[in-house]
Amino acid sequence: MIEGVMVKKLRVIPDERGRLMEILRSDDEMFKGFGQVYLTTAYPGVVKGWHYHKKQFDNMAVIRGMMKIVLYDSRKESATFGEVNEFFAGEHNPILIHIPPFVCHGFKCISTEEALVVNTPTEVYQYDKPDEFRYPPHSSDIPYDWDRRDG
Repeated sequence: MIEGVMVKKLRVIPDERGRLMEILRSDDEMFKGFGQVYLTTAYPGVVKGWHYHKKQFDNMAVIRGMMKIVLYDSRKESATFGEVNEFFAGEHNPILIHIPPFVCHGFKCISTEEALVVNTPTEVYQYDKPDEFRYPPHSSDIPYDWDRRDG
């Protein structure tokens, strides 16, 4: 696992009325503060990535559909520099992924319907000076191939 990345298995509590799933609590080990909550989506087969932040920690949970979420440790001083982590998150594997600053990340919708991701970052998005830095999704700077691996 990339240094500083944490994964929390989310507990789903169903009853005859529906279900409840806590995503992030202020008493979780991974909770570093609150900036905002937002929803982002991807259509089937779409890749959104790569990006990283210099200050912000992300806390991502897929609440509908399935996503392949991939992290790349670009921090030269990290013990896990160059490591890639791949997570399959969503309805069939409800998890929260905690992503530290300078860890590049992206995701691909692998379900047959639009997938929904809730992110609770530690910082408020600054429209005039965003803490968001990008690489193209198929960048040769990151050793990862988004293609599906059949077998």
